[in-house]
Amino acid sequence: MRLWTSLRIIRNGGSVIETILDLHIHSKYSRACSKDLLLPNIATACEERGINIVATGDFTHPAWFAHLKEELFEERAGMYALKNAGSNIRFVIGTEVSSIKKHGGETRRVHHLIFAPNLQIAQKFSAALESRGCNIRADGRPILGITSKDLLSLMLGIDEKMVMIPAHAWTPWFGIFGSKGGYDSLEECFEDLTPHIFAIETGLSSDPLMNRRWSKLDQITLISNSDAHSLQKLGREANVMRFARDEDITYDEIIRNIRVGGSNGFPYTIEFYPEEGKYYLDGHADCRFVCAPKETKRYGGCCPKCKKPLTIGVMNRVEELADRSDEEAKKILSEKIPFRSLVPLPEIIADTFDVGVASKSVVKMYDTLIKKVGNEFFILLHASLEDIARASTAEIARAIDRVRTGQITVKPGYDGIFGVVKVFGEAEDRGGVKQGKLLLE
Repeated sequence: MRLWTSLRIIRNGGSVIETILDLHIHSKYSRACSKDLLLPNIATACEERGINIVATGDFTHPAWFAHLKEELFEERAGMYALKNAGSNIRFVIGTEVSSIKKHGGETRRVHHLIFAPNLQIAQKFSAALESRGCNIRADGRPILGITSKDLLSLMLGIDEKMVMIPAHAWTPWFGIFGSKGGYDSLEECFEDLTPHIFAIETGLSSDPLMNRRWSKLDQITLISNSDAHSLQKLGREANVMRFARDEDITYDEIIRNIRVGGSNGFPYTIEFYPEEGKYYLDGHADCRFVCAPKETKRYGGCCPKCKKPLTIGVMNRVEELADRSDEEAKKILSEKIPFRSLVPLPEIIADTFDVGVASKSVVKMYDTLIKKVGNEFFILLHASLEDIARASTAEIARAIDRVRTGQITVKPGYDGIFGVVKVFGEAEDRGGVKQGKLLLE
């Protein structure tokens, strides 16, 4: 078996192990998810992306739980590996659940990430849900008729090492602060149990700077994950952690890094550009209408084309709750965990070639770069532009440099429609296109 030392070693006043974690994914048993989401396939895709540690997802689903027991063994406290010894990827036991229940006079719809220290505790949690009449068999992300607070209380009663982190906290429909069915604070949701919530997931449509505009989150760690529904989406957001020794990489230490926040053990998160998220601005998808929060007020919250209510996006909700300016938030963020905004490598290649992201030329160039340079995160974050250019084209290297320095444009997403990232302008010369196509012929 390949050991933990196979992870990338960096030097910063001594050797440390840098790991990339994606703590929110799904299995083939969740609605609208790929049938390819099986553990061996997930491990292979994680190696290609450069992810070292990934959540199992969906552990409450009986069929998926059976797959976990069949395929995994506990190599170290709370860290699981594939039994076939074919991968250096490690798994932590985590899932997402949907809490839908009336609370405080309103029906609340909130998604949460749930983590367990091992499979035995996860099984006890699932059994406790079933004993309360919850249907955990219909979907990998089960709908639970339990308030968020009662769900947290149930978890803590099973094992104090279980952890809840509100998922994609600002998403309109199912975020804890979402415009439809969410809360105006953590305290409103969890009441006396609020101290047990020490982190939230920012979601694709917000980034840490947006979150730091709200002082009520000052003591909360911000994590980022992919919420992948297919192998291709693994790692679109992630967390970077550092450990001094192999034996330090455990469930407890991962949770400690999240709880402490801002330490050397959690140097940064990897983010989508939030504008690319599908709920960034307000809008109405049916009418292809999108607008900024100020315009929403002018339209009375309704689509000017059909007069139906607009879906209020993340930026609007942040503006509603924020008590700081962007400049003030930047100062607060400088004392917290920083972040790096990236664009997935296939999207960069596609924009450079001016073709669709699923085009054969994009797939071939992606595979070439992975083979010649390294995994996707290494290419996006660390590889020299010279090495990238030698393995691909000068224009792809230039495009990656632009993404690293934020020289991009984004057509914002809204009402379930993803935004569109552009590295090159519509009329800009893409000198590397012909060269890139020749390389693939």
